[in-house]
Amino acid sequence: MKKAGIIGYGWVGARIANAMSGQYEIYTTTTTQEKADALNAQRLDAVVASFPDYQLNEPYQRWKAIDDLDVLIITIPISGKSCCVSSLYNRIQNLSAFIGDFKGQIFLMSSTGVYSDAQGEVTEEDVPVENVSGERMIKNKYPQVNILRLGGLMGDNRLLKNYKVSNLDYAVNHIHYADICSIISIMIEKGTEAKLYNVTAPLHPPKIQVLNAQNNVPDNEETEVKGKKVLSSKLVSELEYVFQYPDPRAFHEINSNH
Repeated sequence: MKKAGIIGYGWVGARIANAMSGQYEIYTTTTTQEKADALNAQRLDAVVASFPDYQLNEPYQRWKAIDDLDVLIITIPISGKSCCVSSLYNRIQNLSAFIGDFKGQIFLMSSTGVYSDAQGEVTEEDVPVENVSGERMIKNKYPQVNILRLGGLMGDNRLLKNYKVSNLDYAVNHIHYADICSIISIMIEKGTEAKLYNVTAPLHPPKIQVLNAQNNVPDNEETEVKGKKVLSSKLVSELEYVFQYPDPRAFHEINSNH
């Protein structure tokens, strides 16, 4: 059985691990011993590792599992605000000490937050990797890395109505976790390397329409949509990907394909 490493067993890491568990032995990291014990009890191989944004007195110990892994998926946040490039650099140094010179397939979960002030439709070319400190630092060390800029993570207990929402006429750039898992799976099968993709559902309704759908409020009004729409068309054309959840207004509905 192939082996996959997931650095950061948080909300999205857990769902990726769950999706891969039938085909892969899963190795993962978490930030507390208690959580590591619980994961080891579920037959995952978990170790405690957090990657602080300061220099350590002793260099980080290399992950014992790393040489056996076929795939590595990094879900810890590496997007830094421009003020703190040095702390981001330290965090990535600690991470790279942990994973060494891993040569296999790597996925980095980044964010559509890199397009902070954009308006209208945006693609990967609008903000290249070189302009995003965290992405650039990882790519310099691991040129084979696939960088996935994820939209707002949704599905299960994560619905827009559970959050405090402003700017109701702004477009959403959301992604259902099931599509993230499928996209990673397809890229692993294809052996894809060194790609940059936006990962957002292809429809970008305004927040108010998503909220109304989730609250069962009839919605017939045409809203003029503001803000940015982060397009995933490059991913769709290169991977011939068909979204399981193309419309954020339906994320709360149980998909019959599963």
